Amino acid sequence: MILKDKVALITGGSRGIGESLVRKFALEGARVAFTYSSSASKADEIVASLSPAHVKAYQSDASSFTQAETLIKQVIADFSQIDILINNAGITKDTLMLRMTEDQWDEVIRVNLKSAFNLTKHALKPMLSAKNGSIINMTSVVGVFGNAGQANYAASKAGMIGFTKSIAKEVGSRNIRCNAIAPGFIETDMTHALDDKTKEAYFSNLAIKRFGAADEVADLAVFLGSDSSKYITGQVISICGGLNM
Repeated sequence: MILKDKVALITGGSRGIGESLVRKFALEGARVAFTYSSSASKADEIVASLSPAHVKAYQSDASSFTQAETLIKQVIADFSQIDILINNAGITKDTLMLRMTEDQWDEVIRVNLKSAFNLTKHALKPMLSAKNGSIINMTSVVGVFGNAGQANYAASKAGMIGFTKSIAKEVGSRNIRCNAIAPGFIETDMTHALDDKTKEAYFSNLAIKRFGAADEVADLAVFLGSDSSKYITGQVISICGGLNM
């Protein structure tokens, strides 16, 4: 129960890594607020499987400045505080640059990067009042190394790294920390669909010859959200199985 008495707000919490974050944080004693974009039934299922008294889902678009402001007000009204913010919402629109449309560029930057600005901007006020907080931004190893066919995604995730380091310097004196997690190849519906030959090609670049699990990313987030990491800020921590790119 390393997160007992803490309140965590997690964006994009209804699937993938986000769902693992919600479940792990609840397991570790946090009261959890999480957002979803469209799948209300899935969000309700997650809440019902945990503790409805301690976990609540909110339909909200993190990329909307006004919806993010409303969300923060609702979470404060429901939980009285926000100790941990995880900016996890994100999408991909992969294609080579010569084929990429302006809309594909703009949408990925808006959902992946602007959402982090929106939520951080509005969550900082209660954190500053409390003189306490941990902000965790979900970036990617692609934001560090780049990747062909993902210029928009890589730019959004690299931007999140610079954002993380800047926020850490701005609010560190008020006992608010900001760190980023950079996952590598993590088990998802997409990786499940890969054939054995393709998986072997990916594994050849990994020191640990398997894909990571979403729960392993959540374990790292729990550490960064807890008081066990209270002297860690401005860091980008890769969880990638020793990826060699």
